[in-house]
Amino acid sequence: MEKKLEKKMNLSMTKKLAITATAFALVVVLLGAFTRLSHAGLGCPDWPGCYGFSHIPTQNQDIEIANSAFPERPYEFEKAWPEMVHRYFAATLGLFVLALALLSLKAENSVTRRHSFGLLVLVIFQAALGMWTVTMKLHPGIVMAHLMGGFTTLVLLASLSWRYTTSFVSSYSTNEINQFKKLIIFSLIILTLQIMLGGWTSANYAATICFELPICQGDWFSNSDYISGFTFWGHGAENYEFGILDAAGRIAIHTSHRVGAIITTLVLSFLCFKLIKQTNHATLNKFGILIMLLLVIQIFLGIFNITYKLPLYNAVAHNGVGALLLLTMGLLLTSLSQSSQFRALQKQSSHNKTEEGDNYE
Repeated sequence: MEKKLEKKMNLSMTKKLAITATAFALVVVLLGAFTRLSHAGLGCPDWPGCYGFSHIPTQNQDIEIANSAFPERPYEFEKAWPEMVHRYFAATLGLFVLALALLSLKAENSVTRRHSFGLLVLVIFQAALGMWTVTMKLHPGIVMAHLMGGFTTLVLLASLSWRYTTSFVSSYSTNEINQFKKLIIFSLIILTLQIMLGGWTSANYAATICFELPICQGDWFSNSDYISGFTFWGHGAENYEFGILDAAGRIAIHTSHRVGAIITTLVLSFLCFKLIKQTNHATLNKFGILIMLLLVIQIFLGIFNITYKLPLYNAVAHNGVGALLLLTMGLLLTSLSQSSQFRALQKQSSHNKTEEGDNYE
């Protein structure tokens, strides 16, 4: 009895920790977007501290020391604080993930253990990407990888929370579930590629190269250099702050993101149509409505980014809604995977009972 009570308390604590970590991860993603979009990615030229300090320098003597240590990059408080606040939150998130991994050792479900330790490995790699973002002076490939690492961490934490809090069982057959899963996985791949394009646009400072709709710089393609725009490595620059590509390279990136937005909208709209049609299944129906709502908001935020010349908080919101779209899709896939696992267990249990009956006879 005591062991059951202890197990229940541990599960309750793990659930709360997983949900808290998920909320924290969303904050970290938004802070990362704010840091990047306010051009504060090199607000602290060293890592993990800031100008040699573990805190944000505010005192005159600390600022003098900072400027002496990095004379090539004078201290700017308005850029240092977003960078350090982001690091503080990211470090705290790392501790949450470590705690979840340790708690998962007591879990009976091996999927949960693998999930938790996979998250821990990802967060450690994400910390390394954060360091390389600074040491490699905002290399676009590293910046985009860091962005995608943050999004992936958020989705996996949300999926883990969902596993701890929800037991989704669909009334559909295994074949029907697998058909839905194929469509969702395809849609998830398209959405991920579009988010990567958005990250590449931001990392190369290409968001502000076009402020016209729907055409960019008078033509979709003739003013674009796709080879330059999508050379992911080998530029050899010492510093990538504010971008190193010419206008043609940036136009290529920006127009690709717009074309990707059209494709993503069509694919996700079809998925939502299929989900909303499932009127006899409330959970799938709600997922369809939620994805459609987020998609519409994201489209308007993207249009506002262009027409109002990338206002900071609108651009941050665009990142945030993109993260929520990916998160929702991840939860939808997790739900159907849970249902598949339940069906498999049911089948195995039924098979075992049949064998027992045969043996009894």
